[in-house]
Amino acid sequence: MARDDALVEQIVRLLDVRLLDPLEVLLEGDDAVDALRRLVRLRARTWASTLLDGDDPAATMAAARLIATLYPGDGPFDPPATWWASPLGRVVARRVGHPWSESISYAVAGAMLGISRQGVHDLVKRGRLPRHPDGGVPSAAVRDRLSSSRTAADASTTVRAQKDISGTSDLPGDSDDQ
Repeated sequence: MARDDALVEQIVRLLDVRLLDPLEVLLEGDDAVDALRRLVRLRARTWASTLLDGDDPAATMAAARLIATLYPGDGPFDPPATWWASPLGRVVARRVGHPWSESISYAVAGAMLGISRQGVHDLVKRGRLPRHPDGGVPSAAVRDRLSSSRTAADASTTVRAQKDISGTSDLPGDSDDQ
């Protein structure tokens, strides 16, 4: 299973339910909707790849387009806390932060980070997350924390893979470098 499969499936499922199913009802089962479903599945893989591995401007634009399409409304995007635990929510949190809020509550920050509101309070108290002057914490700080933890996890995975391949990592700071 590719690392983007869950994200692709969520995007496809949401577009099916929110866009293609209503269109199919409106068009009375026209074959064009089946062609659109195939196209959406192909494009969903591209969007997921851009969100996960694209440069920051491309990832931000892909997230904005998907959110605007999937969650239209007159007010700002304000998903429930559970949304941040979904594959799309996790990648948006890591790549964009909260798309339309500079300052977010401890509860939203906790949902984005996958920890409790108290956990966010502790991070702020210890100086690991800054306070926002308007209250809460800066969305960008949460995004940066998620990005840096992803970078550290990727580096750790790379070191483990190198050890698996060669039997040793031969990286500075290894326990056998004495």
